[in-house]
Amino acid sequence: MDTETVCIPREEYILLKRKEVVANDVLLQLESSLEDLGKGKLRRVR
Repeated sequence: MDTETVCIPREEYILLKRKEVVANDVLLQLESSLEDLGKGKLRRVR
């Protein structure tokens, strides 16, 4: 498979890197929440 290079503006690169950090954090929180749900550690708050 050949490697392909794409050029994007620096501002767009920085924005994409920030979104990557946020997306990774959201996935970690979701994984943790699902583990808690499986263990029955959730409670209803009103």
